[in-house]
Amino acid sequence: MQMLHTSSGDLTADRRADYAEMLYGSGDAMAAAELLLGALELAPQWAAGWFRLGEMQETAERLGLAAQAWAMALELDPTDRLGAALKLQLIGKAPPAAAPPSAFVETLFDHYAETFEDSLVDKLGYRLPEFLDHAIRAARPGRFSLVLDLGCGTGLMGERLRPIADRLEGYDISAGMLKKARAKGVYDLLAKADLQHFAYAGPEADLVVAADVFIYVGALDPVVKAVAGILAANGLFAFSVETPMEGEAVGEAGFALQPSRRYVHSQAYVERVLAANGLSVLSAQPTVIRWDRHRPVDGLAVLAVLSKG
Repeated sequence: MQMLHTSSGDLTADRRADYAEMLYGSGDAMAAAELLLGALELAPQWAAGWFRLGEMQETAERLGLAAQAWAMALELDPTDRLGAALKLQLIGKAPPAAAPPSAFVETLFDHYAETFEDSLVDKLGYRLPEFLDHAIRAARPGRFSLVLDLGCGTGLMGERLRPIADRLEGYDISAGMLKKARAKGVYDLLAKADLQHFAYAGPEADLVVAADVFIYVGALDPVVKAVAGILAANGLFAFSVETPMEGEAVGEAGFALQPSRRYVHSQAYVERVLAANGLSVLSAQPTVIRWDRHRPVDGLAVLAVLSKG
């Protein structure tokens, strides 16, 4: 995620940063880093510049210097909109965290809101809404009185849910995404919400959906507990996770941060969290979530049901 189009506030520093990007694009990461470091001497409070310096140092295989740059970015921006803490975790310079910084997720999706659908659907072959829609209809034909679309984004899943929902509500952390979803006119309610701290005070829902959302959540226990509290008896929960590649370990936690700064979750972990919150798996189907760098991103489309005594 590049943020260097954001000005440092110093014209000379911006020019040096642009030259650094040119060098980096040509394959000379070490020279690029040196030039960007010179720009940062002119604009030492530029958090995005320090973050980018870390990426350049990482490419140059100077991980100690990369860690220093990301630590500086984090010091300058404690909300961590660029995800410096995640980069530090990935190179072993910070302990694993259960969740990404909320500000990082919000910034990421605000940044990509304008081009999100073109990139995801047309270029990356994203078909998960269609897949989940079929699974929901197969398990329970008919309509749902209240459907919640968590992490609704621009409304791709909402377009599928609208025909089967008497009332459809969408929640997302990104104001930019919500603006795009609102323009489609398929939701009865759209609201800004952080799924890591999701609180809902409305009536019980018959169906809750989270399509391609948990890759930016990490530990699923809090959000699954929240969903279980929202669902009516025998309500359905449809969602997806990315799964580890064959032979890839996720450890005892059951989930792991990837270099993409997305999380993968094991099927065993997903089933364990669901069961702990009173949800039973109706189906868990392997699927290709999207394509990334011409490689399939494997995942799991899960449909679960809540039983309340």
